[in-house]
Amino acid sequence: MRKYYTPREANETLSIVHPILKELMEIGERIRAHQPEYWSVVQKSAGNGGNPALSKLLPDFDRLDVLLHGIQDMGIEVKDLSIGLIDFVALHDGREVYLCWKYGEESVQFWHEIEAGFSGRQLIDWG
Repeated sequence: MRKYYTPREANETLSIVHPILKELMEIGERIRAHQPEYWSVVQKSAGNGGNPALSKLLPDFDRLDVLLHGIQDMGIEVKDLSIGLIDFVALHDGREVYLCWKYGEESVQFWHEIEAGFSGRQLIDWG
């Protein structure tokens, strides 16, 4: 069964999600900063059975996977790791919408229609 958040529940969950998202963003930045180097290592490694440099990358990818699944298992959707954008699924007037939060914001203050995306954010004036 799908988890639906109220604005209050989403805000209460931020204390758990905030440090996880911070770590996800840090890992994502490390991967992006070294992506060209990593990609060539991955390509070379595929043909010769492994590579010590690739082994150094695996902990970041493994940790990223664990953290992402942890957030997703709470019913939260990660939209953009580079800016720390997440959505909590909610019900508003009988339809599914997203409660939208971006890393650095003090609380969940915005919502948007599923199809509208970040640019369609509106202040929460309910629930």
